[in-house]
Amino acid sequence: MIKLDGSALAKQIRKQLKLQVADLEIKPKLVVCLVGSDPASEVYVRNKQKACEKVGMESELVRFNDDVKALELIDKIAELNSDPKVTGILVQLPLPGHIDSFDILDSIHPSKDVDCLTPYNQGLMNLGIEFIRPCTPSGIIDLLKANQISIKGKNAVVIGRSNIVGKPMAQMLLEEDASVSILHSKTDDIKSYTQKADIIVAAAGVPSLLDESYISKDTVLVDVGIHRQEDGLVGDVDADSVSEKALALSPVPGGVGPMTIASLLKNTLSLYYYQHPELEMPDEF
Repeated sequence: MIKLDGSALAKQIRKQLKLQVADLEIKPKLVVCLVGSDPASEVYVRNKQKACEKVGMESELVRFNDDVKALELIDKIAELNSDPKVTGILVQLPLPGHIDSFDILDSIHPSKDVDCLTPYNQGLMNLGIEFIRPCTPSGIIDLLKANQISIKGKNAVVIGRSNIVGKPMAQMLLEEDASVSILHSKTDDIKSYTQKADIIVAAAGVPSLLDESYISKDTVLVDVGIHRQEDGLVGDVDADSVSEKALALSPVPGGVGPMTIASLLKNTLSLYYYQHPELEMPDEF
């Protein structure tokens, strides 16, 4: 079985990005807005800042209390939008229940929307117009291609329909000429879809949901899930169960997670060049 090693590929991407950033007089800057002190969010934000540091980008964390008002958050984003030193803005999700995520994300200027979460940029993506792409789906496509996994003409199944992973993942697989089904909690007979799939992207948020009974031989499995249990981290795929049947599997941890952050860095640099049209984007970018 092929190990879709996101950690190794992300390291290669960071190495290339570091060389490109080193040539820039003014460094790209990512600003992350974090509301509250959710432990998981704290870890994600810390990893993003470390990744920026490794490639020579600047980063800044802007913290807000749990009870912050939406208008205060929007005002801060407006300030960041107008700051020429800020390349990308990322609002760490989820937000507290009293804040409408749509309003907050919509306040980010599309040219600084580093994770393609604004309605404008999602609209461009759905129209097939090349600009920015969501980090996790983009990282997954890179991971498949780096491992010579053929996508064109394949039967792909995406489990999960979130705006962050499921829906854009399906769109990006369509762009690669796969035939795509999106499954979710209301889907009848999930196995009737997954057993016919060549590629499955599991983003259901259910620990060890997919075992060997869900797949056919030589299925490619991309595991987006990550769940902390007593014996460690597990994904949406029961890795031990599928190991004899699957053609390829992304590990948890070390699969999709590192690629998401690598894509975040790539997007930040991409936005930097968009904001500085006087600079020529490297051919290898």
